[in-house]
Amino acid sequence: MDTAQLTPDQLDAQASLLHGTDAWQRIVAGWERTVREPAPAASVPDTWARPVRTHDWRALLSVPVDRLVEDSLRALPARPPRERPLPGRFGAVLPEHLHAWRRIGQPDVRPSTHLGHARRILAEWGWQNTPYRLRNARGARCLCGAMLTAHRLGYGSLDTVDRAGAWLITELRSQGWTDLIGPWNRHPGRTAADALALIDTTIRRASLAGH
Repeated sequence: MDTAQLTPDQLDAQASLLHGTDAWQRIVAGWERTVREPAPAASVPDTWARPVRTHDWRALLSVPVDRLVEDSLRALPARPPRERPLPGRFGAVLPEHLHAWRRIGQPDVRPSTHLGHARRILAEWGWQNTPYRLRNARGARCLCGAMLTAHRLGYGSLDTVDRAGAWLITELRSQGWTDLIGPWNRHPGRTAADALALIDTTIRRASLAGH
């Protein structure tokens, strides 16, 4: 279980370092090409074009029906885990380490999934842009603070948080922002709607890249 205590600025710096690596730049350069192209239509054998009598349709099958049913059921996507509600308003103002028990037994998630939970924190607990503060007195979070809180609530490892931050920086670079996440969050005139929109576009970019 991750136990390190990060500040929003430390997360920002780590995400920036990851974003600057050659390996990450190769991921970013190819993210639009990682979406699987639709498979070309398979050619139909000549024997399939001939009409088949209703009583011999099983001749078309190369495997038993029971096996087809079993394979089809196995191919269905797994049911998503039941999403735990966020702690109430009192939970929003508690110190982050008091939420750490929620990480016990929780699996890791993709960066895009982690960002989805961070978005829910911003939407339900509020967004703030107080300089160098993870949260304000009401429990509202900055962008990096929301990601750290999502980690404490059990959604993603610290490595996942770093990669989610690197995807945020990637999206900011595509929009022409050359600084880190924190200065963007604190920029005069920034709004909660801006923060949520940034997360939404980042989730889409990371998801298309398989992250």
